[in-house]
Amino acid sequence: MSSNNVRYRFEFGDGSEWRCEVAMDSEYQESSAELPEWTRLGFCQCSHCPLSTAEVRYCPYAVALLGPAKATADRPSHEPVSVSVNVRDREVRAETTLQRAMGSLLGLIGPFSGCPVTAILRPMARYHLPLSSPEETVVRAFSTYLLGQYLRDQHNENADWSMQGLRRIYADLRQLNLGMSQRLRASQKEDAGVNSFVLLDLLAADVGYALDQYEGELDESFGEFLSDASRKRD
Repeated sequence: MSSNNVRYRFEFGDGSEWRCEVAMDSEYQESSAELPEWTRLGFCQCSHCPLSTAEVRYCPYAVALLGPAKATADRPSHEPVSVSVNVRDREVRAETTLQRAMGSLLGLIGPFSGCPVTAILRPMARYHLPLSSPEETVVRAFSTYLLGQYLRDQHNENADWSMQGLRRIYADLRQLNLGMSQRLRASQKEDAGVNSFVLLDLLAADVGYALDQYEGELDESFGEFLSDASRKRD
């Protein structure tokens, strides 16, 4: 396995398993094959998608989801699964539900699928944290974005320290999650794939909520950066 790739392995209670490897250095290539109708760009196309059906036949994110969609088509969301993830020369293992494990994988596939909306998430995805919690997702989203602004500043480009751009990014992601869940709903008998995007949307909502209505959720973890007066006000 390339050191730039992440490999997921799902082990099911019936003894079967499914594997998926995500390449972090690949570029989307328009398929010349005839693919399922739900992968066509115009099928439940996201309302803010910048791609044109006159130029692109297939949604790149949908094409990247063909394997996961097939693997989850007949499996319910809460089916127990053992998942192992090989990332950056280490392995992460967990016993969880199929929707949570698949949500983690789909969140990684998106940035490298060729979708122009999710491409901005590539810096965070390159340091993928499998099965991250809502708090971990907020910390990673904030810190990745602010590091990006620091780098912009170092290159004499305008930096967005107020994180207004991050609000727009996650608002766009919430629209995308809705569109992708509608696509998968048309391809599956069961709900594991659809609910994986529901979980991704909940994580996106947590980031948006923390930006708009921060209530001190991270103050304790980052107390060393705060003055005594700031902490006493809380």
